Amino acid sequence: MKKLTSLILTILLISSLALMGCGKQSSTASGEQNEGKVASAKVTYPLTINPEIPSDQKILSTGPNGETATPAATLQLSEEDVKKIKEGKFKAAISMHYAGNDFSTAIINGVKDTFEKMGIKVVAVTDAQFKPEKQISDIETIMAKKPDVIVSLPVDPVATAPAFKKAAEAGVKLVFMDNVPKGFKAGKDYVSVVSSDNYGNGIFAGEIMGEELKGKGKIGVIFHDVNFFVNNQRKEAFEKTIKEKYPNINIVAHGGIITPNDAEKVASGMLTKHKDLDGIFAIWDVPAEGTLAAARTAGKNDLVITTVDLGTNVALQIASGGNVKGLGAQLPYENGAAQALVAGYSLLGKQLDPYYVVPSMKVTKENVLKVWKMAYRQDAPEVIQKAAK
Repeated sequence: MKKLTSLILTILLISSLALMGCGKQSSTASGEQNEGKVASAKVTYPLTINPEIPSDQKILSTGPNGETATPAATLQLSEEDVKKIKEGKFKAAISMHYAGNDFSTAIINGVKDTFEKMGIKVVAVTDAQFKPEKQISDIETIMAKKPDVIVSLPVDPVATAPAFKKAAEAGVKLVFMDNVPKGFKAGKDYVSVVSSDNYGNGIFAGEIMGEELKGKGKIGVIFHDVNFFVNNQRKEAFEKTIKEKYPNINIVAHGGIITPNDAEKVASGMLTKHKDLDGIFAIWDVPAEGTLAAARTAGKNDLVITTVDLGTNVALQIASGGNVKGLGAQLPYENGAAQALVAGYSLLGKQLDPYYVVPSMKVTKENVLKVWKMAYRQDAPEVIQKAAK
C-alpha cells in the first residue's frame, strides 16, 4: 500500500512539474510574440523611405515651377535627429483633397506611421471631398488645434491659396503633396512638395496602351480639368508617348473631369460619338473605374483602358485580364513617409530642396502583386491574388 501511495505521489509530482513546464513554455512563447511586436515597431536608422525601392530608375518629372526633382531616398533622419524632434513635442495635421480611395488611405498611413516614429502627434485628418470650400473650412478647423505642421494636397491651387497663406503667416510649416497653391514659393510660403514621377507614369500608361493595341487604333483621353501640375504631366507624357512611339494610334477624343464621379458620363459621351474607339486613358484609377462602367454599358468589352494609380478595382482588372490592361503606379505609402520626413527636416531647420520625388512603377498582369506589396507595404487582397493566378 505504501509503495502504491508513493507511486501515486511520484506520478502527481511529475505531472505537476510537467504542467509547470508547460506554463513556462506558454509564457515564454507569449513573451516572444510581444517582443516580436515591439521589434516590428522598432525604428531602423536612418529613418527613410523603403530602401528596397529601385534607386537606379531615372526620374522624369519636374516640380510645379520646373524645379529639378530630388530623389526622396535622400531624405534621411538619424537617431539623434529623431530624438531632437521628439523633444519638441510637435503636432501635425493632414488635409486631404479627398480620402475615399486606396491611394489616399495609403498616403495617410505613410504620414501617420512616420510621424509616430518621430514622436509627432497627428491632431487632425480631414477629407475635403474634392470641394475647395470644404478644404478651406477644414484648414480653419485644423488651425484651431494649433499644429506645427500641415501636410496637404490642395484641391484647387487658386481657391485654397488664401487659407494656406494664413496658416503659413501663423508660422505653420506647410508640406504639400502633388500640388501647390498659386503664387507660393518654396522655402518662403511652404517647406517643399513631394510627389511621384508622374511624367514617368504617363509614359508607362502610353506604352501599355500602344503595346495592347499593337501600334494602331483610335483612343480617347480623360484628363483632370483642374490645374494639378502632376496630372498635367501625366496627360502630357501619355500623349507624347503615343504620338512619338505609336504614330498609327490617333487620339480622337478628349474629355475633362472636375471630380472622379464625372468620368462615367464623359466616357459614355466619347463612346457614343466614337463607336470605333479602341482605348481610353483615364487620368487616375477612380475615373478609370467610371470609364470601365461606361464601356460595359456600351457593350465595349474589348476597350483597352490604361491609367495611373494602383487601386483595388483596377488591380483586380489587371490581374484577371479585364479591360484595364496596366498602369503607372505611384508608391503612396512611401509618398506619405517622404512628406513626414520633409516635415521633420523643417522642424530641425535642415536644408531642403523644393521638390522631392518617389519613383513610380510600370504595372502589368505579370508584376501586379509585387508592385502592390511595394506600394502599400502589405500583400494584395486575396481576391487579387487569386485572380493573378
